[in-house]
Amino acid sequence: MVCCFLCTHRMDLVKHTGGCHCGAVRFEVTSSPDLHVFQCNCSICTKKQNNHFIVPKNLFTLLQGSDNLTTYTFNTRIAKHTFCKTCGVQSFYTPRSNPDGYGVAPHCLDPGTVRSVTVENFCGEKWEESMAAHQSIRDMSQNPAESKTK
Repeated sequence: MVCCFLCTHRMDLVKHTGGCHCGAVRFEVTSSPDLHVFQCNCSICTKKQNNHFIVPKNLFTLLQGSDNLTTYTFNTRIAKHTFCKTCGVQSFYTPRSNPDGYGVAPHCLDPGTVRSVTVENFCGEKWEESMAAHQSIRDMSQNPAESKTK
């Protein structure tokens, strides 16, 4: 059984808040204060320097700004790269690896709730090979209760 990161750390969850640069987009996300962040080198992540941690959709709430978001897709169109129409900041998106969750940019979180950040490189240039090597990445968008039953 492979358990998700949240499952092993669920007793130590905090509510993070964050948003874009201009403040039009605001969100809250429940996650560990110790973030496991992926640094991807695929074409789009390299261009926008995307680092993110993955959470299940039900632990993410968009507080304001849905009308101020626009979405960019390409290639498989599974990943939904959402960003603020005003300032252009992508504070979260739907990753191809976890279309049932969100990738949240740790640098868009408000100060005070992050205890540590561990960065793991992900070779998005060789996406299929990397997904095979990182089997547990798909579990990161599962709810802890669902992961236990797998």
